Amino acid sequence: MSKTLSRIASVASVAALAGSITVIAGQNASADSVNWDAVAACESGGNWGTNTRNGYQGGLQFSSSTWNAYGGGQYASSANQASRDQQIAVAEKVLAGQGIGAWPVCGANAGSAGSYTSTNTGGTAASTSNAASSTTRSTARTESTYTPARAASTGGSYTVQSGDTLSTIAAAHGTTWQALYAANKSNITDANLIYAGETLNV
Repeated sequence: MSKTLSRIASVASVAALAGSITVIAGQNASADSVNWDAVAACESGGNWGTNTRNGYQGGLQFSSSTWNAYGGGQYASSANQASRDQQIAVAEKVLAGQGIGAWPVCGANAGSAGSYTSTNTGGTAASTSNAASSTTRSTARTESTYTPARAASTGGSYTVQSGDTLSTIAAAHGTTWQALYAANKSNITDANLIYAGETLNV
């Protein structure tokens, strides 16, 4: 009787081990299938060299603390100075440690099958006045409290919420950040800087 129980336990152990190997392989496949260009298109307009002086840099908008905690310092002192491939190498580590929720809004694009145009893939320090960078966070954004753009108003206007960007607002209203910026040039002097409480035409 005890030999039978031992054999059952051994078979169960082997099955459990096989199951864990399958899970690990599945997690790796999931990480490999992330479309980082899609996430970057949402986070930074695909500009891998952006630094808008808001505390977040690079195509995937790393904070300095996250960049350094996950080994980014081996490539460059800030993410915007690293290449696209180097930023993705760090992003894979963040993904393994925190999951896709580390990009609370744009991570939803991780499974996109689309192709996206990228700029500054070699890593450059972009100017804060570069209007092509679409993802400056409002000054009140923090990684832990960021919430997606909400349709808080109707009638063609939207009140900027803490953590909004032109990209996230545009996506929520079915337009592009460029069109949103053009529609609000009289109120927005810098496409990289919006403030909570501002009302935009959408």
